[in-house]
Amino acid sequence: MKKFFIGVDVSKLKLDFCNWHNESIVGEMVIPNRLTSIKSYLQGLLLDNDVKDLLVCAEHTGQYTYPLCCACSELGVDLWLENPTQIKYRSGVQRGKNDKLDAQKIAIYASRFKDQARLFSFPEEIIRTLKQLVSERDMYVCDKAKYKGQLSDQQDYMDRADYKQKSDRMKRLIKGLELAIEQIEEAIRVLINNDKTLSRQHQLLCSIDGIGERTAVKMILVTNAFSKFKDPRKFCCHAGVAPFSFKSGSSLHSKNKLSHRADKSIKTLLHLAALTATRSKGELHDYYNRKVSEGKNKMSVINAIRAKLVLRMFAVIRNNKLYEKNYINPLA
Repeated sequence: MKKFFIGVDVSKLKLDFCNWHNESIVGEMVIPNRLTSIKSYLQGLLLDNDVKDLLVCAEHTGQYTYPLCCACSELGVDLWLENPTQIKYRSGVQRGKNDKLDAQKIAIYASRFKDQARLFSFPEEIIRTLKQLVSERDMYVCDKAKYKGQLSDQQDYMDRADYKQKSDRMKRLIKGLELAIEQIEEAIRVLINNDKTLSRQHQLLCSIDGIGERTAVKMILVTNAFSKFKDPRKFCCHAGVAPFSFKSGSSLHSKNKLSHRADKSIKTLLHLAALTATRSKGELHDYYNRKVSEGKNKMSVINAIRAKLVLRMFAVIRNNKLYEKNYINPLA
């Protein structure tokens, strides 16, 4: 049973700690966001308390939580990284905002909802490396698109000599970015091929119509090699492809809608995969044409295909079998 709940407000340079015990604040501290400083602070708490009595809670804010994760992992302290939106909407109305108040709010949240805590554990090293590579590749792809847009948009609106100088510089940048992207994608392939589990999962996912290498890699990372999500319907909710009803009393009767609270990166890839599946001959292509001819909204049909792709990906991983286009259920 946890006795001390430590709320942590994470920023780039510092961490605000709030120690909550017996419905009151028993300590507050601001320390640098460095591994040695965090370990020193937690070791001080462990001098008077058992490690099993502590629960550290922080908002999941990306890479800035890395030193905190390392410190808690090394000392064996339980760490709960919670969705910031979840904390915001469960903490009531807050007037005013600063880092100290945020740390208090997180500590109180951890105390109230301790039974729902999902403890953090580091993913395997290969998954962490893949996430860093994919993040870097996405950054270069975004920059490449930006520079290519400049080349096409400004050609007719600049002096020829000025445009030529600018285009030469941008083409060199684009070439360098393309080389970096190729190197990263090759590094991703090598990492996946050298791991038996990831290689098999990648092969299974790519056997599905519409699922390419990037979508397969992203699915492996988002699901932590399909260990984080077991239910494909829950993943549909996470990816923003599950429709929800919007009704209240007699005045609000809206059509089912998709929630904006979703992982937009995987949703984008699923959308592109669905478009690919509808344009190539196959079951999903026929399904799309049939539903559109029945008068269904095209985007609704596309979203249904996204969900079908998610169900198929989880199915091939669960059964450890390549996707069979002409599969016949023996129980049918």
